[in-house]
Order: sequence, then C-alpha cells, then structure tokens
Amino acid sequence: MHAWHEISAQISAAINSHFKVKESQAIGGGCINQAYRITDGNRCYFVKLNTSDSLAMFEAEAAGLMEIHQSHTIRVPLPICYGQDEHTAWLVLEYLDIHRSMRGNASELGIQLASMHRITARQFGWVRNNTIGQTPQINTTSSDWVYFWKTHRLGYQLDLAQKNGFDGKLQKLGERLLIDLDKFFPGVTPLPSLLHGDLWNGNYAYREMGNPVLFDPAVYYGDREADIAMTELFGGFSVDFYSAYRNDYPLDSGYNLRKIVYNLYHILNHLNLFGSGYHHQAEQMMSLLLAEIH
Repeated sequence: MHAWHEISAQISAAINSHFKVKESQAIGGGCINQAYRITDGNRCYFVKLNTSDSLAMFEAEAAGLMEIHQSHTIRVPLPICYGQDEHTAWLVLEYLDIHRSMRGNASELGIQLASMHRITARQFGWVRNNTIGQTPQINTTSSDWVYFWKTHRLGYQLDLAQKNGFDGKLQKLGERLLIDLDKFFPGVTPLPSLLHGDLWNGNYAYREMGNPVLFDPAVYYGDREADIAMTELFGGFSVDFYSAYRNDYPLDSGYNLRKIVYNLYHILNHLNLFGSGYHHQAEQMMSLLLAEIH
C-alpha cells in the first residue's frame, strides 16, 4: 500500500528508532475503518486507515485513549502517531494481543470501569468534539447535565434525523421529551465522570491473562449511567461485570428509566447512520418514556 512508507517514517520518528513495514495483515476493524497489524519482523503495531478527511476523527480518538490512559484505571492501547497523505488518514496504536472471544475477568472489568467513572471534571463535555460512529459528537462544556444531554445529545440527533427525512411522529415525540427531560432526574445530581462513550460489547476485550482492555472510545465527561446503559443496549456483558460494578459503585434509584433516555441517543444515531430500521424503535422508546411521566 502506498501509505506504508509514510507511516513507517512517522512511526520511526515517534519511537525514535528505525521502523519499516515488512508485513501487513488485514484484521477486523469494524464497519468504519480498515485495520491492519503491521510488523518490521520484530515490533508490531495496530493501524486504522480511512480517507484523508478522517484525520480529525483519528486525532480525537488518540486524545480519548490518552485521557483514559492518564486516569490509571483501565488498560487501553496507547496511540503512537496519526497522520495523512493525499488519499489516506491513519492512526497507529500499540498492538495488544486481544481476542473478543477470549474469556477474561469480568469482575475486574466492572471494578476498573467504576474506578474510571470516579475520575471527574469540573463540567460536562470535553475539551474537543469527537465522533460517535461517524456522526459528529458535540462536547461543548456545560455545568448543567440535563441541558447538555438535551442539546448536544438528543437534540443534536433529532435535528440530524429531521435533515435525513425522519420527521412527523418522531419529531413530535422528541419535542415533547426534550421539554420534560428534567423529570427523569428527580433528586439526582450526576457527576461529570470520565466516560468511554461508546461502550458496547465490540469495544472491549481481554488479554491473554484475562485482563480487560477498552478501545474505540468516544470520550467525554458525563453521567456514568450513560456508559452502563449502553452496556445493556446490545448485551455482551456478564452478570459478574454488573455485580462487581454495582458493589463497588452503586447506581442511583431511577436508573432503569434513565437508561432508556441514554440509549435513545445511540438508537437515534443508528437511525441517522444506518436508516429506517431503527425508526420504530426510536419512537417506541420515546413513547415509553413519555408514558412514564404523564
């Protein structure tokens, strides 16, 4: 591939040692990027590739990985470098031998995630915007969590859905829900916790000794329940994980309803990314929420 020469040079500069790609092996990298394991015969790295206009997405991902790394709570692959040429953007990460099918210590994952959620900021949001999937994720800071979620999460996705042609009932339900969003937080004051932001079962795995690793973050500071809610959206997290997390950092009452508020964001994002297959589910979730408060 034409970019390997430039990637090799950038890695060499980053590690202050000569590196030249001798072998590249395509591996599963999700539906957004191409992914490769590269080696010079001695050292290995994980590389994500996309079109040249994807550099900002990779910059934000590298920053998010460093934010989690600097919390000293849970393992993430360290970013090595990122860059672009005329055709391609790339992100080079530390290569960790992980397997999604490998059994690991789910209790340790729960405890370490609770530790990460205890890392807090002064405000909700983050120092930069990033992406959720390929959708821009706006992280403009606010001291008001309900306002932040209303404006930069649900409101943003509903506006995008309207631009994508999803109007009518979806927008009417959305408008009603945003007006009453504060009713889902009676007596609850969420803290701006460090969040992974896209914590579905495809974004964690275990190393050979069973230690958990997180990757592909959409980092920001927000209510920790948003991370836990997403673990429930598509499944893939064990009873031991939830037990360990809740024993270490119990959830507030009302979570079982708020998790729908939080997962609605991801369903609306799937609607905007993948189309009408998520339309009915989004309307159902909003109808259920509105029925609970009216």
